[in-house]
Amino acid sequence: MNIQTNIEGGVAVNQSVESAPIVKVRNAQVFYGDKQAIIDVDVDIRENEVTAFIGPSGCGKSTLLRCLNRMNDVIPICRVEGSIKLAGQEIYAPEVDVVALRQKVGMVFQKPNPFPKSIFDNIVYGPKIHGLVKTKSDMEEVVETSLKRAGLWEEVKDRLDQPGTGLSGGQQQRLCIARAIAVQPKVILMDEPCSALDPIATATVETLIDELREKYTIVIVTHSMQQAARVSQKTAFFHLGELVEFDTTEQIFAAPKEERTQNYITGRIG
Repeated sequence: MNIQTNIEGGVAVNQSVESAPIVKVRNAQVFYGDKQAIIDVDVDIRENEVTAFIGPSGCGKSTLLRCLNRMNDVIPICRVEGSIKLAGQEIYAPEVDVVALRQKVGMVFQKPNPFPKSIFDNIVYGPKIHGLVKTKSDMEEVVETSLKRAGLWEEVKDRLDQPGTGLSGGQQQRLCIARAIAVQPKVILMDEPCSALDPIATATVETLIDELREKYTIVIVTHSMQQAARVSQKTAFFHLGELVEFDTTEQIFAAPKEERTQNYITGRIG
């Protein structure tokens, strides 16, 4: 968010001006065969913010999240219509390289899924595929930088040659976040990243999300309204495939405009 100063009658007035969205969704429709899962969704996701998608199970929040890096392409019966742009480029255009798109839009899944490789190889796998590293020193730098940003370096720096699958659940999830960071994405998608973690590991990941916002744009799907309130700046509430309300997180939780949002926040629907 930028601050512009206008001069009105000799008085300086600071105005808050939001930057252009890095992800712009317009009239999005998603179908699984004959069933429509997303209905006419418009949403703007801005840089260096955490945007939370909340709503009951089956409301479409994870479906929309997976549209943002075309993960739904792997489901044969899935069809996506409308416009989804990343930094002004239509991501569903025929000429778009999906591999390159997923470098720019990384993903962290519900359950930690480290590769059956060493911690070191988990981190360098993506950068090697995308040609971001060439020498051993390049790889070492990427590993250290990514693990430090994921808050894991001090815990694993002396055992980088050991399997990533040998880490605790919370450490594995931070390893997966480090792996996503390693390919220099613009956006990181997180699909209920703490649902398989204990409260202490969850708190660690939430702190990490807040720190990562300085360098990345984050979109998180969460079933926990408390988590959305803690980590996000914007919140989108979905119900039955519709985007019911999208506003600042403070507004959504303190004074929602829509009755369905109020009912969900207070536990009357869910």
